[in-house]
Parts: sequence; structure tokens; C-alpha cells
Amino acid sequence: QEVVMRIKFIALFLVVFSQSVFSAAKIETWQTSQGSPVFYVETKGLPMVDIRVVFDAGSARDGYQHGIAALTSALLDAGAGEWSADDIAQRLESVGARLAAGVSKDTAWVSLRSLTEEKLLSKALQTMQAILSNPSFNETDFQREKSRTLAGLKHREESPGALANIEFLRALYKDHPYAHPSSGVVETVSGFTASDLQAFYQQFYVANNARVVIVGDVDKQHAAKIAQSLIADLAIGNKPESIPEVPAPAKGITKHIQFPSTQTHVLAGLVGMHRKDRDYLSLYVGNHILGGSGLVSQLFAEVREKRGLAYSTYSYFSPLLRKGPFTMGLQTRNDQTSQAVEVMQNTLKAFVENGPTEEALLAAKKNITGGFAMRFDTNSKLISYVSMIGFYQLPLDYLDTFQQRVDAISIESIKDAFSRRVKPENINTITVGGE
Repeated sequence: QEVVMRIKFIALFLVVFSQSVFSAAKIETWQTSQGSPVFYVETKGLPMVDIRVVFDAGSARDGYQHGIAALTSALLDAGAGEWSADDIAQRLESVGARLAAGVSKDTAWVSLRSLTEEKLLSKALQTMQAILSNPSFNETDFQREKSRTLAGLKHREESPGALANIEFLRALYKDHPYAHPSSGVVETVSGFTASDLQAFYQQFYVANNARVVIVGDVDKQHAAKIAQSLIADLAIGNKPESIPEVPAPAKGITKHIQFPSTQTHVLAGLVGMHRKDRDYLSLYVGNHILGGSGLVSQLFAEVREKRGLAYSTYSYFSPLLRKGPFTMGLQTRNDQTSQAVEVMQNTLKAFVENGPTEEALLAAKKNITGGFAMRFDTNSKLISYVSMIGFYQLPLDYLDTFQQRVDAISIESIKDAFSRRVKPENINTITVGGE
């Protein structure tokens, strides 16, 4: 009860003082004795710490076993050493700590949030260390999680939006590791065994493939001990082979998938940019104007406000280690699909040809930079950014220079980037719905 009351007080303190605490994030970095990079930000004032261990072990590492990265991650906290999932949950609850694991296309991670009081933090760290270095993958837990995953995958087949997304990625990436959904497909997941997960873990959850990120009220010396202890019992292992480059966009296709629904889901786009792309900010700021700013975007104005063809419409870039997708989307009545797609495509074409107005660019910059500090005004938000910076090897001053780099974007740089990278003839359009 005492631990719970302290957490509630700290949560209130965080809301009141978060902006001043996190306004300037100085990222320091070093390596553990096993060679794992550490990225550390000290945030004084709140007796809490967030810790994340990131591995190059996302779904792009699935190989032919689509979904194995996600299922491996889901089993990590189901048992470790002699502890069951209930034991782990009770250990964390007793010290007010929270642990989570997850995967993306590029990464897998295990994260911990804990109070920094030594007795509480020590127990939380011991639990996290066991999960990282000695997960059980026992048969009972595996079969339960596998069944849960398969049920979710079968349910996904009833979602036109999910089907559109699967077909969209397949159209963009074909045989590339980014082509399949991170959660896998029924055909592959149904064939997994617990030993398959164990083998994936042993290959990718190793010190040479790990990055440790620590954000919170611990000094550098303490942070170094934490990082060292978390990685200590991992095998050294090897870095995985590089993920192949994504082929340049080819002429786009249009495909309709029949589905018994009154609404049609539309996804359109092409291969976009990667995290360190030289065109990143020009494309990012330009897309904010095109379809990334919600109610004031050009797509929203043309599709929703002027014609009422969809409740909402949007566009976004998803930068990854390799080129991630550029996506435009909407949902419309079946009988309006052709018109909605045409308006969306024409809006994109006009933007590529003409670029934004000076007024729209100024408003976009103000919107992006004006709220930027709020994107990392808590430990949990900040650790996501620092993890991104560490994994994708971005400059350590990325957050400090972001606003000035946005301010330097011009109409000419946006037009140049879009004309080279977002060619309307290369757009792939996937529709899922009724006639």
C-alpha cells in the first residue's frame, strides 16, 4: 500500500513539473564490457527510472517463419528461470514496477519502469535480468500464447482494414522482409514449436545485438552498473546480417479485394524513406501539409470538407532502418470508392507538382515545432526517442537541433523531395470492400 501511495504522488508530481524536468535532454553514451552500447539521460527530480533493452530482432528477422519475432517477445515474461508468469507479476507488483515487451518491424525490446529506491529497484532489475537472460519458453505457456495468437490472426481475416494493410505491404515490398505483418500469418504461426522460439531467442537476444537505454533519476555511475548487470548473463553472440535494401519503387498497381461490407477501405502509397534519409525532414514537413495534420491537411480539405467522401483521410511516412512505406488512406461508401480514390490521387499529384504555399508551410512549421517539447516531456516518451536515436544511430543532438532543422525547410526542398520520391505513377492502390 505504501508503494502504491508513493507512485500516485510521483505521478501527480510528474504532471506538474514534467516540462521543466525534460526540457533539455543530454544523451550520454558508452559501452558495457560485453560491447553493448548504452544511451543514458539523467532526469532529476522524480525518483523513477525507465530502462529499455533494444535488440535488432523485429519481424524483419522472421525469415520464412513469419510471426516468430512477435511470439518470442510475447513469451519472454511468461516464465524465467524458476519463476512462473504469476511469480514475475507478483515480484513486479510488490515493488510498484512495470515491465513490458514488444516488437516492431526493426526491433524487439524489453522495458522496465521502477522507483529508484534501492530495495525496490534491485528487485525489479533482478526480475528484468532473468527475463532477458533466462526465459523459460515452457510448453504450456507456449501453447497458450500460440493459441491466443492464432485466434487473433483468424479474427484479423474478418477485418477489411487489416486485409487492406496486409495486401498493401505485399504490393510495396513483395519478397522483402518488410512485406509480411509483424504478427505473422496463420500458415506459419500454426507450425511453430517452443524450440523454434528458443532458437530465435538464442540467435538474436545477445549482447552484440543489444542496446541499453536508461532515462531517469539515477546518476551515471549507477546507470553504468544497471546496464552492466542487465547484459551480464546474455551470450555475446553475433550481430545479424544487414537487412537488404528495398528495391526502388516500380510502376504501381491497383487491386480490389471483394469483402462483404458497406464501406471500402482504401490504402495507397509506395516505398518511402528510411530513418537517416537525407530527404527525411523535407518529406516529413511536406506530408504534414498534405495529409499528416488532420483537419487542416489538403487531403482532408479535398476529400472530406469539399466533397464529404470520407469521415477522415490521412497520409504518413513510416521511416524504418530501410525505406518504410508512404501511406495514404481513407474509408468510404462502396459506391463512392472510385471518386474518393480519384480525388486522393489528384490531390497528391497537385501537391507533388506545386508544393505547398508559403502560408501552409509557415503554419506546418509552427504546428510541428510548437508542440515538439511535449513529445518527450515524460520519461516514457523520452525513452522512446532515445531508443530510436540509439538504434538508428542518429546524432545525439537530434532532439536539440530538430526545431531549427524544421525551420530551415523550404518550399523548394519539399517540391524537390516529393518530385523525386513520390511519383504518382508509382502509387499502389489497394481497396477492400463491396462493389
